[in-house]
Amino acid sequence: MGDTETYTVTGPDGDEESFELPAGLVDVLSEQGEPATAVVSDVVVQAMAQQAHVIVHHSEGDVPEDIAEMNETAAELFEERFGQSLEDALGHSH
Repeated sequence: MGDTETYTVTGPDGDEESFELPAGLVDVLSEQGEPATAVVSDVVVQAMAQQAHVIVHHSEGDVPEDIAEMNETAAELFEERFGQSLEDALGHSH
């Protein structure tokens, strides 16, 4: 196994989870001068918004109202962070 870098996420109640990524991968994904933590945070926001989208729009049956609201909030946060709608980034809308 190659070299790794450790990142840690802290939740709102103070619990922490650390994880390893291949050394240099975050640099490959970053723009010049962008902090590594911003890159990892961007990926988390993107992944969570995509997962919420999948749960609401691509699963069988009705989705509870609270989960639909979480999806809407995730899409709004995505747009605030990246300056484009999640629908545009995904290449489709519902």
